[in-house]
Parts: sequence; C-alpha cells; structure tokens
Amino acid sequence: MMSFRASVPRVTGVLHLLPLPGSPRWRGDPEAISAAACRDAEAYIEGGADALILENFGDAPFTRNRVDPEVVASMARVAAALLPLLGNVPLGFNVLRNDARSALGLAASCGGSFLRSNILTGSAITDQGLIEGDAYSLLRERQRLGMAESTQIWADIHVKHAVPLGGGSIADAARDTIGRGGADVLIVSGTATGSPVDLAVLAEVREAIPEAPLLVGSGADDQNVRDLLQHADGVIVGTSAKEDGVLSAPVDPSRVRRITEAAGN
Repeated sequence: MMSFRASVPRVTGVLHLLPLPGSPRWRGDPEAISAAACRDAEAYIEGGADALILENFGDAPFTRNRVDPEVVASMARVAAALLPLLGNVPLGFNVLRNDARSALGLAASCGGSFLRSNILTGSAITDQGLIEGDAYSLLRERQRLGMAESTQIWADIHVKHAVPLGGGSIADAARDTIGRGGADVLIVSGTATGSPVDLAVLAEVREAIPEAPLLVGSGADDQNVRDLLQHADGVIVGTSAKEDGVLSAPVDPSRVRRITEAAGN
C-alpha cells in the first residue's frame, strides 16, 4: 500500500458502480458490475488519471448510516478485480451516503490509499435526512487498524446534495474539518453531482487553509480545470469523463486525456 500524505493526485477518476445486491435497481449480475468497473478503470488509466475512487453510486436511494453487509462485500469483490489493473495507481473508497467506517474497512482489506467522508464534522440536512459527522470514531478506528500513516481521509465541506446545519461559513467549516476533525484532504464541490464549483467559494476556502491539500469534487472538465487548479491541488472527475458527458455512460479515455492534459499531466 502506498502513502501520498504529502501530496494529492492531480486528477482522480470516480468509478460509479452499477447497482449492488439489495439496492432497488440491482439486476442480479455481479460479474457485470466488476466488468463495467474494470472497463472504466482502464479508460481512466489510459487517459492519464492519477488515482481512482470506487463509489456505490448506483445504490440510490442511500442510507444515512451504515450500509448493509452485501454492499461492502460487493465493493470488495470489485476492488479485487481492479487491483491487477491498477499498477501504481492509488485506489480509494466512498461508501454512500456517509459510511466512512465501511470505506475504512475496504481500504484496510483491499489496499486502499484513501477514503472519502461526505460529512466528517458537523451535521447536514440531506435527501437521506439529518446526517451527523463522527470524526471521533473514524480517526480512532484508523489508528487502531494501524492505517494513520498510510490511508488519507478526504473530507467534503458543505457537501453537495446537502445543506449544512448550524450556520457558519465554508471557511470556518474548512478550518474545523482540518484542525479539529483531523481530515488530511478537503473537498469543495458544487451543489450537485457534475455541478461546477463557484471559483469565489473555492478561493475563500484556499485562503482559509493555505497549507492544506484541497480538491475540487464536482464539475471539473477540460475547459475549466486550469482555472480550478489556480486554487485547488487536484480535481475529482466523473460526469465530464463519460461518453458525451452523460453520467450513466462509460468512461471515455479521450475525454479523460483532455482533462489530464489541461491539468498539466
């Protein structure tokens, strides 16, 4: 397992998994899930992506708490299929909506280098209801598993598809999530999947945490990535990397290549 605590990937590609067992849209073919993820991973790697993150995107509607065991088992099965393809490309996990503990377990068992926590600190009103962060438990579990130096926690601030509870600026949330929540990397996104980030908001966060690694979590493409990287250290791409920019389509390596080249890879 590699560590990149001192830096972050310039371009991270999201592997949006097809619906997993137990979800409303599950179609009963686990091999198809792994095959689609491997196809997309190969397209990202061909296009020059620096890292990949595995996400149970097809499982909507999501739970606000711990996912069911079959979700974790299915994601581990996909990760096992991916590992021979990755080489030195780091792999991370995001278990939606906010099951960072399961993501940590996947990282521990599948060689993951990072995990994403949508709500690490504070609380937010979401389409799943009220979600409360639990940095206390997550960081202690990471320490117990001996992963504190090998597995980063990427934490969203004012995460998309949610409204933060309790007021306070995004700059305050950034400082708290790093300083009190113990996040290694911060993520700023637009309001929804694929939505662009407000450059003024991004600049505000950068000013608040000048030394902390900062990623853009949505809306990055080959047209705006240079501007985004004036403030951020990297971008997470999904929708813009798909064929014709359609979220449900396969990843297009030529679109990935345009993004990575514009990002300076």
